[in-house]
Amino acid sequence: MTASPEPSRRANLLDFDLEGLAAFCETLGEKRFRATQLFRWIHQKGATDFDQMSDLAKSLREKLKTSARLQALPILTQHESKDGTIKWLFDVGHGDAVEAVFIPEDDRGTLCISSQAGCAVGCRFCSTGHQGFSRNLNTGEIVAQLWFAEHFLRKHLQRDERIISNVVMMGMGEPLQNYSALLPALKVMLDDHGYGLSRRRVTVSTSGVVPMMDRLGQDCPVALAVSLHAPNDALRDNLVPLNKKYPLAELLDACNRYLEHAPRDFITFEYCMLDGVNDQPEHAQQLVELVRRHGGRGVSCKLNLIPFNPFPASGLVRSPQHRVQAFAKILIDAGIVTTVRKTRGDDIDAACGQLAGDVKDRTRVGERISRQRTVMLKQVPADARAAKET
Repeated sequence: MTASPEPSRRANLLDFDLEGLAAFCETLGEKRFRATQLFRWIHQKGATDFDQMSDLAKSLREKLKTSARLQALPILTQHESKDGTIKWLFDVGHGDAVEAVFIPEDDRGTLCISSQAGCAVGCRFCSTGHQGFSRNLNTGEIVAQLWFAEHFLRKHLQRDERIISNVVMMGMGEPLQNYSALLPALKVMLDDHGYGLSRRRVTVSTSGVVPMMDRLGQDCPVALAVSLHAPNDALRDNLVPLNKKYPLAELLDACNRYLEHAPRDFITFEYCMLDGVNDQPEHAQQLVELVRRHGGRGVSCKLNLIPFNPFPASGLVRSPQHRVQAFAKILIDAGIVTTVRKTRGDDIDAACGQLAGDVKDRTRVGERISRQRTVMLKQVPADARAAKET
């Protein structure tokens, strides 16, 4: 008699989109419709025990017990904000942890998901980037965040219908630098036998990995958010180091190519408001010129102005509200759809840019950010520095 594989060596069914699960079922001698049944049990019903799957043949259930597993992520902590936001810290092994955040609103429930343990991009204003990069998550680890949150919330809120209506890949990590794991995870989210989310309600956020933006547009076009944060290359080089590889002209060209396939007729540009760094009227005017004139036709976009959530190592300060509103007015007066993001979950460090988890810094990112900070200080006019120091 052949011994069953150790549990850790069995296939984790959260790793598969429907096509992958069908291929796995074929290796067990099962037909495709069995994969569809199994997929529904996992994602729509949140089943964790193969014996729960009553419409599967007993012979298949026995095969699954020896060849497969449903591997969730252990929860290290759960925090609930006074505004209803919930943050989970998941253990992904080897000292690494990632965070996911649920944001309830009157007309939607949004889950912010991580794609990497840490991040290698090293944006100046992001606490995750400051900690550096440890590793990519696999598909099962990405999907497990949605799988857990959806079925936990149904029990917690005592509701049978779907709770999470929107997913944003805006947690820890740069999703497009983990494309091979991201793509099947997106397909699980979109599949009608899985979570049935519309392409307009699944958003991938990127700091501007141009070649992978093109691939996503071909393979699985969903809503796209681009971390812009600066209206010119010199400033963006310091805030978003990836800009040195893919400068603004290349990035905006890629945005226009993406729009040919996108489910929405605009790209969302995220713009973190940093006091004295990128929030002056001249920056707003440059931004108008950039998005209205690029390539002679501009880029169809929405601007999302984000209040900076400070952390000690950044050396940055949140723009005052009056300056954010003045900045927004310049954009709106130029005919650009502009919103100011409402801060959610900041009392539990769940707001934008605050997710950090507990990751190993293998990129010496602290040294790099220190150098960037020195350069930024040199670029601030002397009178502005003096005012800030007083």
